[in-house]
Amino acid sequence: MNSFFGLIQGLLQPQEGDFFLLFWAKEILGALLILALFWLLSQLVVLVLDRWVRRVTAFSSTDLDDRVLHRVIPYVTRLFVVFGVYLAIRSLPLNDKLVMISSGVIYVIMVVIVSTLIYHLLGELTKWYVAGQDETVGTVMSRQMVPMAEKIVFLFLVGSALIVILKHFNYDIFSLVTALGIGSLAIGLAAKDTLANMISGFTIMLDRPFRIGDRIQLVGGQTGDVADIGLRSTKIKTLDNQLLIIPNSDLCNTILTNQAFPNSRAKGRINIGVAYDSDVDQVKQLLVATAAEVDDVLSDPPPEVYLVTFGDSALNMALFFWVEEYGELFATTDKVNSLIIKRFGEHSIEIPFPIRTVKMQKGTD
Repeated sequence: MNSFFGLIQGLLQPQEGDFFLLFWAKEILGALLILALFWLLSQLVVLVLDRWVRRVTAFSSTDLDDRVLHRVIPYVTRLFVVFGVYLAIRSLPLNDKLVMISSGVIYVIMVVIVSTLIYHLLGELTKWYVAGQDETVGTVMSRQMVPMAEKIVFLFLVGSALIVILKHFNYDIFSLVTALGIGSLAIGLAAKDTLANMISGFTIMLDRPFRIGDRIQLVGGQTGDVADIGLRSTKIKTLDNQLLIIPNSDLCNTILTNQAFPNSRAKGRINIGVAYDSDVDQVKQLLVATAAEVDDVLSDPPPEVYLVTFGDSALNMALFFWVEEYGELFATTDKVNSLIIKRFGEHSIEIPFPIRTVKMQKGTD
């Protein structure tokens, strides 16, 4: 009982208790002053960025700097406050182990803040680039690449942040990198075909031999419009309204014809034979005039006619003409063919049937 009252009396000694409270009040007040100083400093920097730097960026011709500034300002306050917390904790007379743990936590927070800032800045750069493009098929391709690029950047930043954090805490990252390398090698061997198609899809998106909406012709003769370009396969809508799905690795290693490049104009050709007794100059003039009558045939470049070969029973002529869109070529060819038959009938120009002349000779004894 006496020992209990002695303990209570020891705790209530005014000299030691007042000194203890005064000491910690002074230390905590100093830490709060450091934190407040850095908060005020962050507000001053934000004020300068928001007022003066924003006025400078207003004179630029693009809004990229405004986007970047809008993203940077909130993170300035966070970085200054976190750094102020770090200095405030370091100023307190805490246990070394507690200080080390607090410093490690703050370091992790700062790495996360910086990584997030970089990710958002790259995102703003990508959005600015896509928004500055014209509304063309190429822009559709760029927008398709944005999600994939964002995922790659996100994984890269997460991996880099993890390595930096582990390096700060003196962890051996070599074993981690080795394990990741061996795991990636095993996955690559198990899914080599899928990875080959994914890499080929990424190559197609960067190299852009064709774009969505382009009409392409494969080496096998299949022709269609590109409907979608994915990471694993490319979908082509054929002229008979069927969907052709081709692995990207096959497209990267084959020869194809892009009918929509360098522009959407297409050249048509009509082969026709006329009788040997026809006036060649008259036939040429008539074919050119007939093609020019069709509205979809371009006048520049004008239609052209050539005498190609001397056939067995006809003079083989070739009529060339241009249309504005490759999708109009089939219908325009039909119109020109129908009009040629009509004009040849009006001018008595014969399209001969194949004729073979057989001469019979009487045998001699």
